[in-house]
Amino acid sequence: MDRVSRYACVRVPHFAAAAAERAEPGLRERPLAIVTGAPPATRVVEANAAAREHGVAPGMPEGEARTRCPVLALRPATPELVDSSTQALLQACLGVSPRIEEAGAGVVHVEIDGLERLFGSDDAIGQRLARLASRVGLPARVGVADSRVAARVAARQGSARVTVVPPGRDQQSLAPAPLHALELSDDILATLARWGLTTLGELAALPRAGLGDRLGAAALRAHDLARGRDLTPFRPYTAPPFWEEALGLDWEIDALPALAVALDMVLVRLTARLAAARLAADALSLRLGLSSGGEHAQLVPLAYPIREPGPMLALLCLSLEAHPPPGPVTRIALSASAVALRPAPRELWEPAGPAPRDLEAVLARLVTLATPQNVGSPVVTDSHRPDAFVLAPFVPPAGVSCTAVRDERLENLGADSPATALALRRLRPPRRIEVATDGTARAGGRRPARVIIASGRAPVRVVACAGPWRITGEWWDAQPWARDEWDVELAGGLVCRLARDRIQGHWYLDGVYD
Repeated sequence: MDRVSRYACVRVPHFAAAAAERAEPGLRERPLAIVTGAPPATRVVEANAAAREHGVAPGMPEGEARTRCPVLALRPATPELVDSSTQALLQACLGVSPRIEEAGAGVVHVEIDGLERLFGSDDAIGQRLARLASRVGLPARVGVADSRVAARVAARQGSARVTVVPPGRDQQSLAPAPLHALELSDDILATLARWGLTTLGELAALPRAGLGDRLGAAALRAHDLARGRDLTPFRPYTAPPFWEEALGLDWEIDALPALAVALDMVLVRLTARLAAARLAADALSLRLGLSSGGEHAQLVPLAYPIREPGPMLALLCLSLEAHPPPGPVTRIALSASAVALRPAPRELWEPAGPAPRDLEAVLARLVTLATPQNVGSPVVTDSHRPDAFVLAPFVPPAGVSCTAVRDERLENLGADSPATALALRRLRPPRRIEVATDGTARAGGRRPARVIIASGRAPVRVVACAGPWRITGEWWDAQPWARDEWDVELAGGLVCRLARDRIQGHWYLDGVYD
C-alpha cells in the first residue's frame, strides 16, 4: 500500500513527574514520586526513572515507597501543573508542524509529511522536535514511522533520543515489541497472555476472523494496531486563546519576597513557551490558591506586549503589594493573553532603532512608576476642549520610519516658509499666573497689560498683544468650559500664549514660542 503520510510521536516518559521536574529543575537529579490522597492513605501516582530504580512504582503506598527509597522526594499531584506542561509540549510541537494531535498524557502525534524540504531528513525533524520539547523543560523521546501506532511504539521502546522506522517497515518494527506497548485493556492482555502470546508479531499472526469471534471489536482493533494500521481519525489540536503555567506548593507562603521567587519560576517557563511560539504577553492573569481553600485573583494589564520575565515579575510584585492576598498561598496559576509581535520594517540606510527588549524594559519601568493607566499612546478625542485625549496601548507604527516622518514635516513647512517661523512649546500642566489688564475693552475682554510669571517677581510689561481667540464647549453638560487665548510679547522678547478661564476667572501661561 502506498504511503499517504508520515508521522512522528513525541513522548515524555513519566509525564506527571516530568511536569514537577519542569517546575522545580532541582528535582531532576533526585528520586521523585507524585502522590495523592490524605495521610495515611497517600499513594504514589507517578515516579521518575531514579525512583523506579529503587523499586518505587505507581499505586504503592507512601510508607512503602519511603521504605524502599529513604531519600525519595514527594510532591502532591497538581492538575494545573500537568495541564500547563501538556500545553507547553503541544505548543513546542506546533513549532515544527501545524498538524498535531494530543494522544494522552505526555504524548503528541505530529504529521511531518512534506516537512523534509524545510527541516531535512526524518531524523533531523525528530531531533528538532526533541530540542523544542527540551527547550520548554520536557525531556522527550521521538519515534518516526508511517503510522501513528508504529511511531508511538518506537518512541516508547527505542533506546535513542530519536528512533526512525524506515518507510514501509512499520509491521516489522512492531513485531518484537511486547504486548503492553499498545496500552491494551487488562482483560485483553490477560486473555492473550493465557494464549501464550508475548509480542505484537505473535498477535498480528493470529487469524483475524477467529480473533474477532472470540474477543470482539477491541481485539480486532488491537490486531490492526499490531500490523501497523491505525484506523482512528486524526484529531488536529487547536491552540487555546490563553497560555497558562502553574506551580503547586507543599508549603505555605505568607511573604512577598518568597512568593516572588516562586512567581519567577513560573514566569521563566511561561516566557520560554511564548518565545518558542514567537508570541508576547499582552496581559497577565494571576490566581493564587490560599491555605483556607479560597482563591485570590488579579489581572495585570501590560502597556506593551512583552515576553521578558523580569519586567513581568516587577509588575506582579507591585500589584501584589497594592492588593495582597488575604492569606498564605499554596498554589500559583499564571496565564497570559498572547499576541503576535509585529515586525516594523525600516529603510535600508536608516539607523537601527532600540532593541525590542530594551523598549520593553523601558515601558515596564514606566508602568511601574506611573501605573498601567497612565502609560500609553495619546489619542485625540472628538472634542473642542484643549488637550482632550485618551491613552491607548502603545504599539510601534508599522512601516513608518523616523526619516519619513522628518521628511514629511520638512515638506509641510514648505520652501517659502518664513525663516522666523515659531513653534509653540505648550506647558503641561499650564502654569497659574497673575495678569493685570488695561482699561481697553476688546471683543472678548480687556487686554493683558502686565504679567507676573512667578510669585515674588516684578510684573513684566506686555509690549504687543494679539487676540483674544474665544473657545467654548459642553455648555449643555454639567461641566461646561470657556476660555480666551492671547498671544503676547513681553518686555525682554519672550513671546508666549496666555489663557483665561472665563468661568473661574483664572489666568494661565499655556505655552512659550521658541
